[in-house]
Amino acid sequence: MRTEILEILNAERAARRATILVTDLADGTQRLVREAEIAADPLAEVLGKHLAAGKSGLVEAGGRQTFLTVQVPPVRLVVIGAVHISQAMAPMVAGLDLALTVIDPRTAFASPERFPGVELVAEWPDAALGGRVPPLDRYCALAALTHDPKIDDPALKAALTAECFYIGALGSRKTHAARTARLAEAGFSPEQIGRIRAPIGLAIGAVSPAEIALAVLAEIVAALRRVPRPEVA
Repeated sequence: MRTEILEILNAERAARRATILVTDLADGTQRLVREAEIAADPLAEVLGKHLAAGKSGLVEAGGRQTFLTVQVPPVRLVVIGAVHISQAMAPMVAGLDLALTVIDPRTAFASPERFPGVELVAEWPDAALGGRVPPLDRYCALAALTHDPKIDDPALKAALTAECFYIGALGSRKTHAARTARLAEAGFSPEQIGRIRAPIGLAIGAVSPAEIALAVLAEIVAALRRVPRPEVA
């Protein structure tokens, strides 16, 4: 690998941006494609598919064997609210290769006894994010689960600003309408606010905390893999 490619690769990794190293197996030539450059690349379709899957692999393009080495930042899931749903979610997340952080300033809820082995931050989200918790970015998912605007809203604002790949919020349609009004008053556009998945989770008829946790994680995986969101009637 050429030194300049390695330097760019390391810089993109440090900045938590995805890249794909394209290696022509016939002559060994290599080129690096940043995520932002994929749409204009001659191999855009196949590069996009491999990026969405997060998997490297051998492809044939233009009659040539090419190996794609996909580098994707580790995906983080930040949950706002140390509630029953997040308790049920924690063991499920372990099998999905997501780095979970739970934030809740209410120490009666955010206790190690309720969340063994989970990164738990008993602070207000606006203090925690960018402090004890690294800033959000495009490879983060955020799920706001407290039903309390004082806790959820600052986290949602941070997620919208950071363009997280998934943003979901618990609550009824009436609750979300009030949330939408608050975010609009804070200066967010209808397009930005429209990225919030509310009601949160895939529509599987979930009732129990475990079922809701499953629906949320399924929606996160669909967003990560760029599966189109089904229309809600």
